[in-house]
Amino acid sequence: MFDKTITPMKRLSIKPILFLATLLSLLITSNIKAQDLQADYSLTKSEQYDEAEAAFKELIKKEPTVSKNYFYFGETYLLGYFADTISNSLKISSDQAREMYELGVKVDSLNPLNYIGLAKVNFFLGKDQEAANYRAKAKRQLPAYKKIKNIVNPKDYAFALAKLAESYVRNEKVDTSKAFPLLREAISIDSKSPDIYIIAGDLYFMIKDASASVKNYSIANNLDKTRPTANMKIGSIYMRARNLNNAIPYFEQAIALNANYAPAYRELGQLYSMAAKYDKSKEYFKKYLELTKGNIPAKIRYVTSLFYAKEYDEVVKNIEEILTIDQKRIYLNRLAAYSSFEKEPPAYEKALAYMDKLFKEMPEDRLIPKDFTYYARIILKKNADYPKVYQNAEKLEGDLKRNLDRYENAKGANKDKIKVQIDTLNAQIADLRKIIATDDAEIDKAFAAYKKAYDQAPEDRSLLNDIAVNLYNFKRFNESAKYFEKLIDLGKNGANDYMLVGKAYYQGESYKKADSIFSIVNQKFPEEVQGYVWMANTYSAMDPENTQGIAKPKFELVIQKARVDSVKYATDLFNAYRFMGGDYFSAKNYSKARDYYNMIVNLSDNKTYKTIGYNSVGLTYYSNNEYDKAIEAYNKTLEIDPKNQNAKVSIQNINVAKNNAAKAINPNELKGVIKDVFGGPIAGASVRVRDTAAEAWTNAKGEFAFEIPQGSEALIIGAKGFKTKEITITKARIYNISLEQQ
Repeated sequence: MFDKTITPMKRLSIKPILFLATLLSLLITSNIKAQDLQADYSLTKSEQYDEAEAAFKELIKKEPTVSKNYFYFGETYLLGYFADTISNSLKISSDQAREMYELGVKVDSLNPLNYIGLAKVNFFLGKDQEAANYRAKAKRQLPAYKKIKNIVNPKDYAFALAKLAESYVRNEKVDTSKAFPLLREAISIDSKSPDIYIIAGDLYFMIKDASASVKNYSIANNLDKTRPTANMKIGSIYMRARNLNNAIPYFEQAIALNANYAPAYRELGQLYSMAAKYDKSKEYFKKYLELTKGNIPAKIRYVTSLFYAKEYDEVVKNIEEILTIDQKRIYLNRLAAYSSFEKEPPAYEKALAYMDKLFKEMPEDRLIPKDFTYYARIILKKNADYPKVYQNAEKLEGDLKRNLDRYENAKGANKDKIKVQIDTLNAQIADLRKIIATDDAEIDKAFAAYKKAYDQAPEDRSLLNDIAVNLYNFKRFNESAKYFEKLIDLGKNGANDYMLVGKAYYQGESYKKADSIFSIVNQKFPEEVQGYVWMANTYSAMDPENTQGIAKPKFELVIQKARVDSVKYATDLFNAYRFMGGDYFSAKNYSKARDYYNMIVNLSDNKTYKTIGYNSVGLTYYSNNEYDKAIEAYNKTLEIDPKNQNAKVSIQNINVAKNNAAKAINPNELKGVIKDVFGGPIAGASVRVRDTAAEAWTNAKGEFAFEIPQGSEALIIGAKGFKTKEITITKARIYNISLEQQ
């Protein structure tokens, strides 16, 4: 408690001897209490949190009216949590600390420290207004700064200000605009307090100012050379910077000051592990365990250190040893699971077993977001081949459909042969679908776990991104888009962020939603060409046969925007020119189509672009019966690619057309046109009667015509770069067929 004012003292008549005896008794009692408190808190600083907890409980029984005891007990609970955020529960630790601070306020409402403790807990939990209220209560117990000369105990006052500065820390970040003015006031009042400089060093370290941090720790060390804390913290800074040689002397100095200072041995164990000097590392860890009497809590802290040092096999080994002695430490399954996941090679089944045990036996309020994210990641890694299995099943189902069509028209032995193929395919598909169903059940669990993690940390951008990306990779496109949208709501709203949402909706075939997102991109980021590209793709997907013509103006806009940098956007221009050429070709506006195909030729030195461009130009001439110009264009293709089958076949077909223009049509002749999905003809496509040698090639217009054997059942159509298609032969003699690109 701090006196706000000084009042005149009344005259007291006390005999000198009695006065001295009374004063000496007060000093001795006060000193003993201070020693008891510091002794208990030294256990906390030495990371012996269980022992510290027991000691503080005894101290409070002995001194229930001393508010500082409750404050430092609360600090012990918080420091214990931060020493091992994996094993400890934030909720439980913060509740325990809050209880101590509230008891401290109850026994002495004029001491600001416990109000500061409550502010610290609430601020860390995101309850900023409650934290502000407690800070205000703490400040009301402090004299105004301008009356500093009236303070009876400036050291306690300065320490309270430093602790108040510490209350602005959350998630290893500090509000410097609020904390550092308080620190400066504290130092101006008491420039000889090592504790204040330790706090200053901690806060500077949080803002990544290692130089200022080391400077303040060094001042603390010079003010009290008997404490190991400052040396320990300086050594840790060098170790984090991987400047291991500079770190070692500081840890050794900490040990020289206090040979029983256990944390220094643990840090040296970690350091030598980082340096791959594992024998020396184990030597220091062994000493650490000896100093902590080899108790289970100490061994658990050792295991935690091993985890952070990425010694995952050792983590699992030690946890198994602990659990054989003390099976109540259910939370250790967490570290065992994490380590089994992270080790090389990973042990996903073992990791999953540890997580299942954790979820089964750990109270739900003690589970942390990382438990759910690790659980999800373990399952997804375990099922990493899911997309491939799913794709294989779809392929086999396509084969089955084609065989069923063949079976309907087949006869005799051929029908029996197809039946065997159908039975085989059905068995293979059933096996794959069984695997997929099992995988789906697990994968659904993974995303349910992600949802729980999200519910606990709805503003964690990294978590949201992890969920969105995995949903996308595991073909849950529309759900993926929703999580990408949540990132936008949290302020991650650049052009690429919107594009991720739009692409996910596009892949999920939610074209209207995709269109809405790409419209936002084009409005907010008018220079972002990809917004126009994907909007054009979306409209093309909504009108795959191009019967409505809704994609055409979108591709025209792509061309307008992409021409600002034809090198950077060459691929986008190629696709747009090709679409536009196909659109005009379908309308038999061969001259306009040729303009766009010539744009492809002149777009770049890319040989693929040029051959496609010249072949398309040749097609426009061929379709308009300008045979010599068509052959000229195809010859330009052959100058670039002498083996180009499309150009060779087209020239052959042109010559055939010249020689057989008036030839009568055979009654058993099939004919038709092969096109791509944009309506553009495919030259050089193979049209073959299944199970026979009868085959024809399409000409430059995509046309084919040939005589088929009687009893023919199906046509197989294929072209380079396109998916093969099988069509059942009916009484019709004209077949116009579209092929999809691979």
